[in-house]
Amino acid sequence: MLTRELLAIPMPAGQRLDINSGVARLSGKIWATLWRDDRQAPTTAVLIVHPASNFLGHYALRDLARRGVAAVGLCTRYVGNDSALIMENCVLDIGAAIAHLRSLGYAEVVLVGNSGGGGLAALYQEQAEHPTITDTPAGDPVDLTGLLPADRLVMAMAHPGRATVYTEGLDPAITDETRPFDRDPALDMFAPANGPAYGAEFLTRYRAAQIARNERITDWVLAQLSELDTHRREDRHGEKTGPDDLPFVVHGTAADPRFLDLAVDPSDRRPGTLWGDPWTANFQPASLGHLTSLRSWLSQWSYTRSRANAYRCLTNVSVPVMVVYGSADSAAFPSHATGMYDAVSHDRRELVEISGADHYFQGTPELATAMCDRIVEWSR
Repeated sequence: MLTRELLAIPMPAGQRLDINSGVARLSGKIWATLWRDDRQAPTTAVLIVHPASNFLGHYALRDLARRGVAAVGLCTRYVGNDSALIMENCVLDIGAAIAHLRSLGYAEVVLVGNSGGGGLAALYQEQAEHPTITDTPAGDPVDLTGLLPADRLVMAMAHPGRATVYTEGLDPAITDETRPFDRDPALDMFAPANGPAYGAEFLTRYRAAQIARNERITDWVLAQLSELDTHRREDRHGEKTGPDDLPFVVHGTAADPRFLDLAVDPSDRRPGTLWGDPWTANFQPASLGHLTSLRSWLSQWSYTRSRANAYRCLTNVSVPVMVVYGSADSAAFPSHATGMYDAVSHDRRELVEISGADHYFQGTPELATAMCDRIVEWSR
């Protein structure tokens, strides 16, 4: 008989007002669900994390709990809204969750970065083992000392980080950030003259132009932050007041050639994105990272400034690492999995392919069960 418990975890203090909901701010809590089979008295907790997704009802929780571990799905303070998300605060939220699980008596904690949680989980473990970060990329102070390391790390159907995968989908044909349909035909993956199939020379130019666009946005963000500082005023106590962040829109974020050309990073996937047709997903607000703020861009989406990069962070992680990927995944690709596996600098690592699995195990619950089997067996 499985039981489910809602965990109210004290939320670490943030330096900024970056959560819209006053109810959420004033509650001072982040939330998680814990599933367990009390007849088995689990001593291991498997904690599944993502920067912004609601994991209270994650598909793996019941299957994991049935296999004798406590299965925990975490929501960070930014659940459901990543427009002002700061990755370093997400690290603090994971730290609060792990400390809470330790206080409940769980001797082992397995940290699972799922989907966009891969880069975040790797950053957490790196900082828990070797704290180096003292401020956000925008310069806001943050204290990441005292984090309790997880005992094992799993990258499950994960990509290496939001900034990396975002840049791989950033549309380089957009040359004016305010006019997404005035397009450079030489860098337009949707122009039939360019493919699919896409040639090697086009892909090389395309990838370089994606990084260049991301860096142009980063330069603009830094200039905007500097200009904002000139508009701040001192109050009667000598403290600066006024806006120090602004929202903005990024068009064209689902333009990865892998979405249309299955020969690029070959796998069993079908053409398309998690949000449907790539041309439509490239512009619709519900797809990845169209709405953000200056400070959030630097922490979450900037190719050069964001720290949540599993390729870099995993080199500094000492605990065992498992990388699990699906052969039919259209969001986390085989090269992501092998790149993360190769980044681990020790031999306590495992690379697992779930043949036929897409990103969410749609229509194949038995494959999700197989993933849970592998995670629990490995955890023991």
